[in-house]
This record gives sequence, C-alpha cells and structure tokens, in this order.
Amino acid sequence: MKLLVVLTLAALPLYCSAGSGCQLLEDVIYKVINPGVSTDQLKQSIQQFIPDNATANALDEFKQCYLQQSNDTLSKIQMLTVN
Repeated sequence: MKLLVVLTLAALPLYCSAGSGCQLLEDVIYKVINPGVSTDQLKQSIQQFIPDNATANALDEFKQCYLQQSNDTLSKIQMLTVN
C-alpha cells in the first residue's frame, strides 16, 4: 500500500504539468482571459463551435465577465492556467 502511495505521489507532478492536452482549449482559455483580445476576435477564432446567436451572446457575456476584472486578478487567473 505504501508503494502505491509513493508511486501516485511521484506521478502526480508529471500529470499536473502535462496541461490539458488540447492546444485549442488552451488557446481559447488564453483568449478569454486576455483583455487585449476582443469578443469579436474570440468569436472569429472559434466560429466553428458557435452554432447559433444564443451561443454567441453567451460567449459575449462570458468574455465581458473577464473584461470587468482588474489586471491583477487576470494575471492570477493566468497563473492558474499555466502548464
């Protein structure tokens, strides 16, 4: 049992540093958090995943939530998403 715990603890840093494994997802997260990226730029980059106006409006509201945050808060959020 102790060996299992040791192996799990040894593998955990490797697993956590692997990222999401999906570069597209990581790019979208970066664009949502980055205040320099407009909502139109965000929507253009993921246009293929926006089926209707309701989804586009939800994405606008989601991005607006991040635009209302301070730069300090955004930098802390970006630190959480770093691989």
